[in-house]
Amino acid sequence: MQIRAVVADDIDTVVAFWRDVFPEYNDPARPQRDPRTNIVRKLAFGDGLFWLATDDGAVVGTVMAGYDGHRGWIYSLGVDRGRRDHGIGRALLAHAEDALRQRGCPKVNVQVLESNAGARAFWQAAGYAPDPVVSFGRRLR
Repeated sequence: MQIRAVVADDIDTVVAFWRDVFPEYNDPARPQRDPRTNIVRKLAFGDGLFWLATDDGAVVGTVMAGYDGHRGWIYSLGVDRGRRDHGIGRALLAHAEDALRQRGCPKVNVQVLESNAGARAFWQAAGYAPDPVVSFGRRLR
């Protein structure tokens, strides 16, 4: 397995991958989760915090990170359904955390759907714990 930066030529592949591993990205009632728009926007941002894992040329995982100088965030950490529990998610997470650490990031946050027990178990096993906060959001478009 190799981890490399996502580039523009990967957009269609990553969109298809995300639509498979993140079923909620197919919900038209949540336009903020549109994969193509988010991937294009992230690549245009140009911070280099977006990677994919490949094995024999096939995408087996992705992770996106963000850092604003105050807190880091992990987004869209996903692993191919048939390749879960093989260390791919942990490797991608370690890669993202290292990149954030190198930028001086003191703390990393992640949001997980409350209904996604598998994701919650992954994050807790990786040393993450729920913060005593309530997440608020507002669509700007």
